[in-house]
Amino acid sequence: MRIAIVTETWPPEINGVALTVQALARGLAGLGHAIELVRPRQPEKAAETEQGFEQLLLPGASLPRYPGLRFGLPAHRSLHRHWSAQRPDVVYIATEGPLGLTALGAARRLGIAACTGFHTRFDDFAGHYGLGFLTPVVFAYLRRFHNRAAATLVPTTELATFLGEHGFRNVRLLRRAVDTTVFDPARRDDALRAAWGAAPDDLVVVHVGRLAPEKNLDLAVRAFRAIQQHRPRARFVVVGDGPARAGLAAQHPDLIFAGVHRGEDLGRHYASGDLFLFPSLTETFGNVTLEALASGVPVVAFDYGAAHEHIHEADAGTRVALGDEAAFVAAASDLAERVALAAAPLRRAARDAVATLSPTSVATHFADLLGDLAMRRAA
Repeated sequence: MRIAIVTETWPPEINGVALTVQALARGLAGLGHAIELVRPRQPEKAAETEQGFEQLLLPGASLPRYPGLRFGLPAHRSLHRHWSAQRPDVVYIATEGPLGLTALGAARRLGIAACTGFHTRFDDFAGHYGLGFLTPVVFAYLRRFHNRAAATLVPTTELATFLGEHGFRNVRLLRRAVDTTVFDPARRDDALRAAWGAAPDDLVVVHVGRLAPEKNLDLAVRAFRAIQQHRPRARFVVVGDGPARAGLAAQHPDLIFAGVHRGEDLGRHYASGDLFLFPSLTETFGNVTLEALASGVPVVAFDYGAAHEHIHEADAGTRVALGDEAAFVAAASDLAERVALAAAPLRRAARDAVATLSPTSVATHFADLLGDLAMRRAA
């Protein structure tokens, strides 16, 4: 098949959507499908090539308060003209911004099968930026957007049920994968731990992600402080960057801010930790949960998204009732003590929880879903 993938975020931008869409695109290409990537043009310093893909680079602009992220500008005429000349069999639209909206309109007008991916709960984000009154408006927009597509793909049965109960039509499940060769307990690095000031027996708590208000990072710090009461030599390593970094660093100078890391180096940072704290309440899924588990690091997270789907064995981590911050802090302290007493079985259980999530099997399922939509549209 010839598949057009439309996304307003793409590496080297660091966020779950960019990395997920890149993995899906590479998986489809690996199965022999022709991939056309439609996305905003990034700054000159960013790589504008992706081996194995055709690319249509369109105008974009920086996202307010997130200078490292971009969104695409409306491009209905450009896409209509381009797809009229080089018609894809199916279009997958990963983002709901201006580029995604006009791509959906162009595909519909040309009679091309189009499906969307529900990657981000933008309605939840509004409250974290002083715009809580817009939450129902944003959710209504998301519903209208996705209902114009032939199908909406989501990563969990929990989210599929929620959207179905709130007026979203044709919701289909597409599970996420994790690269267990990149995220592997074998990447544990004693030299890296020493650079953090951690002795072999010291506890290292890790958080990976975009450092932003909606990530609820203050709760992660509170949980770490509770751990410190029993493990005063514990270290907290924060991997990532974002608008909240400066404030956190100023308030908590003892935390270790490791910056942005990618690929095998990121895998080394995960595997060199002992406990992963993920306090976010605004995730659609939470890829970092899978990456931590694959790296053999037990997780404390709220009971939704990836944690709800994949933490079933108690030794792999702890799921906490949604929004119960006191329980999150208590669970972090409890799991830290269990890790300190017997780390090996917990690391094995964490790894086992995601060992079967093959990127190839997810890409195959994705291709089957897209092929079914293309055939239905042709019929």
